[in-house]
Amino acid sequence: MSHLDTTDDTQMTAAWMGWYRFSRNPAAIIGAAIVISVLVMAALAPWITPFPDHVGSVVDFRNRHAPPSAVNWMGTDKAGRDIFSRTVFGFRVSLLLVFGVLVISVPVGAVLGMCAGYFGGWAEKIITGLTNVMLAMPPLVMALAIGNVLEPTLINAMFAITLLWWTWHARLVYRVTVSVANEDFIEAARLAGAGPVHILFREILPNCIAVISVKTTLDAAFVILFGATLSFLGFGVKPPTPDLGSMVADGRQFLPEKWWEVLAPGFAIFYATLGFNLLGDGLRDMFDVEA
Repeated sequence: MSHLDTTDDTQMTAAWMGWYRFSRNPAAIIGAAIVISVLVMAALAPWITPFPDHVGSVVDFRNRHAPPSAVNWMGTDKAGRDIFSRTVFGFRVSLLLVFGVLVISVPVGAVLGMCAGYFGGWAEKIITGLTNVMLAMPPLVMALAIGNVLEPTLINAMFAITLLWWTWHARLVYRVTVSVANEDFIEAARLAGAGPVHILFREILPNCIAVISVKTTLDAAFVILFGATLSFLGFGVKPPTPDLGSMVADGRQFLPEKWWEVLAPGFAIFYATLGFNLLGDGLRDMFDVEA
């Protein structure tokens, strides 16, 4: 049996063991089920909601503040719009925010972290110094400052969060890169004539995939909470677009009598963040990494 075959068998065995740990973890399975349900609801929102037109500027003042019923499962808001329909569509906004933030911050942070850990010297000092400076800034205060300058839109909310979010991935990948940069397989690749780009993306990056996957999944929950907080404070998506944070903000002024106007979007935020947190913990146990 060749060395390559032995390596493949070892990797396959490790993969099966990881999947076995994941499948035997009830919390991880529940988390995966919750995340899948959120994704499905967001994708099928126009077809599974009873009042998809209530996403827009539709008003029905004769039905405003209606309690939960067979027609309006979660009641209606101050404009008479169906809260269940708007909550399901609110998942779309939250997931778009997660995608927009992480699709930028994860690659940027990973590349900068690998460069700092592999090259060292001035590259390490500049990147780690910039990372430490950005991490010293309170994320919410920074995002609020940006949101106060820019128009409150989904794109600007993504920009405000992304501006700071890459730093966490840069620091995480930097630690992994430093730990593997002096391994024998890196030296062998260097002696074989491999350039820095090959070493970074073909040798080091595969060793970072596990921790990046775990961190990204856990980050999805934090981005949803962070985005909801910005919207709650008035720096998120513009109305009448349904956003879970702004729905909570709109409903709180009618508490405690109209409790359903806060309960539905609040529970949706809890439901989505719980799912991503449980899934992230399950992936951490599966890969047996710290993130």
